[in-house]
Amino acid sequence: MGVFGVYGVKNASAIIYYGLHALQHRGQEGAGIVTFEGEQGYRHRALGLVNEVFNPAILASLKGDIGIGGVKYANKSKGGLDYVQPLYFHHNSGDFAVVNDGNLVNSKNISDYLERQGSIFQTRTDSELLAHLIKKDANEARIFNILDALNMMEGGFAFLILTKNRIYAARDKYGIKPLALGRLGDGYVVSSETCSFELIGATYLRDIEPGEVVTIDSHGIRSRKYSQYQRHKMCAMEYIYLARPDSDIDGCNVHAYRKESGRRLYRECPAEADIVIGVPDSSLSAAMGYAEESGIPYEMGLIKSKYVGRTFIQPSQEMRENGVKMKLSAVRSIVNGKRIVMVDDSIVRGTTSLKIVRLLRDAGATEVHVRIASPMMKHCCYYGVDTSTEEELLCSHRTLEEACAMIEADSLGYLSPESSIASTFGCSELCLACFTGHYPTSLYQGKIENEVE
Repeated sequence: MGVFGVYGVKNASAIIYYGLHALQHRGQEGAGIVTFEGEQGYRHRALGLVNEVFNPAILASLKGDIGIGGVKYANKSKGGLDYVQPLYFHHNSGDFAVVNDGNLVNSKNISDYLERQGSIFQTRTDSELLAHLIKKDANEARIFNILDALNMMEGGFAFLILTKNRIYAARDKYGIKPLALGRLGDGYVVSSETCSFELIGATYLRDIEPGEVVTIDSHGIRSRKYSQYQRHKMCAMEYIYLARPDSDIDGCNVHAYRKESGRRLYRECPAEADIVIGVPDSSLSAAMGYAEESGIPYEMGLIKSKYVGRTFIQPSQEMRENGVKMKLSAVRSIVNGKRIVMVDDSIVRGTTSLKIVRLLRDAGATEVHVRIASPMMKHCCYYGVDTSTEEELLCSHRTLEEACAMIEADSLGYLSPESSIASTFGCSELCLACFTGHYPTSLYQGKIENEVE
């Protein structure tokens, strides 16, 4: 998901609309906005792209100078309108809304704990879990309930909590999910990615720190740490695939990261070829880096339709496969008779790679050498990237040679985990769990465990 919040800006809903539009690549199943004007809260959400969900009349009805919004990442088990955020909650201490990017690893433990205390859930979202935890003691100041609630949560997350007069922005203590703070006029904005700041004319201030809750209200910005345990284990897939190339995450530009990973990919996995091509759009920067380092000409061998969504985040395999056919076409005059290095950002299930290799061969490519600007994906992600089951992953139970045969490439090469980390130029340690199996958090099965460090 992508999350975006605005405080102290006139017509906040319009600003949120543009912010979500800039984050559309993070989720295309649905979108929602909640705003407040005085005591009154306003919400609109629906399935579809941002420009399909909202129009000028709807935005005008979302009154106020404070609000939050989100775009939803398609997920087979959590699909439909009920799971489009922000979620809106009524309470005698004041209505509030919650939106989240990420995934908890101990959500089952928390829901069992809350159900034993009488809670009843409408969804299985982490946002609803947080709402119930916040209200477990309504007599305390809300910030203390939020701090206690976040301390019970394990995983990767970026929460925005909206009340009638303030926004709370919280990031997981491992720093897995990105969250950035900006200034817009006399107000503030907070976003999953800095690329949204450019669109609305906001100035980047800083990233929300791991384990931090930032309160934004009439007093300005106040910060609290809900945990003394803090790491910088940014999800590697943010740099590799999820984020826009014009975003800066934890001090590292995404385009610069991808280009450097392409340079390192050539050093580790060279190939003799006539041209280098990238798979649009998230692989183009890495392909440029590979071409520059190798001296092999970079060409536009694949064209992407601008009217088809990202196939990786479609909710079913059938939709993903149909999407590939609609999304990409080979430039026959460029690839015909050529030995090609095809650079892609990652391989998850391998079905898309197989179809692209066949597409290039049908267009006349004599050789297709596939180079992947990330390590072999062998393990599931539990922090919000839908990699499905481990059995479905191409490389979870295959050797490099077997994986190469499955996608029908002439050769296959991957970037090493060490080069993935080095491509951040020292800005972040990276979570590489889906590649290495070394998870930064415990994967909870038993009772809720409170943070002790």
